[in-house]
Amino acid sequence: MLKSKSVWLSALALVGVCAFAPAYAEEPAAAAPAKTATVAIDPKALALLKDMSETLAKAGTVSFNVRRAFDEPAANGQPLFYMVSSEVTLQRPDKLKIITPGDGPASEFYYDGKEMAVFLPEANLVAVEAAPPKLDDMLEAAFTKAGIYFPFVDFIVADPYAAIAEGLTSAFVMGKSKIVGGVETDIVAIATKDIQAQIWIGSADKLPRLVWLNPAQGAEKPRSMIEFSNWKLGAPLSAESFHSEAAAKAGKMKFGKPAGVEEPAKQ
Repeated sequence: MLKSKSVWLSALALVGVCAFAPAYAEEPAAAAPAKTATVAIDPKALALLKDMSETLAKAGTVSFNVRRAFDEPAANGQPLFYMVSSEVTLQRPDKLKIITPGDGPASEFYYDGKEMAVFLPEANLVAVEAAPPKLDDMLEAAFTKAGIYFPFVDFIVADPYAAIAEGLTSAFVMGKSKIVGGVETDIVAIATKDIQAQIWIGSADKLPRLVWLNPAQGAEKPRSMIEFSNWKLGAPLSAESFHSEAAAKAGKMKFGKPAGVEEPAKQ
């Protein structure tokens, strides 16, 4: 996990355990532990998380699409929902590309083991900074220097299990779903003292398909969803995949936190 934030906290800060009965109606008894005051950490749930993490960690190259939905209150208190999508390409241990079209200004992020760059196509501006030679260290540096954080980061670090399982106070298997991600999935519910989450994991391919997040503390409890699709593991990638000719020709801007953005809270 990044020293600064876990994916559960950051996915919500940058902007519950939510489930529909049909998603796990095949095994309704499995949901019973959610009604108890204290839920033990079920080894079966940890095994599913480990299988998922090992599948992601051992892949030399990984690409996927991610769509995130989150809500923020309007002036009248009404929750307003927003959507953000990204295309992610990763080559371990030191290359990453993230293209984010979004409904707002598009952005592109590149890392080649030596430098990290943020490119804003509409403004034709790029910020470039020297970066550590390992992905995990680069992600920490990007957050520290410029407040850059990707809500799915704990699924792309070297050890996803260590990142996701840190601080768990409960973990159990809710059951299975056949309507998420177009495949059969196992639903794992986990919680820390701050965050409650559900993860839909492909029963056959062991890949994450959907995550719902809800803060355990605070009054507002904003919800956040991360949906994964179009997974490709082990596909050959060229070095050019992690560079942009347009970015190389763009005007330069400072690599740092945008004006008016406060220092992200440490967790």
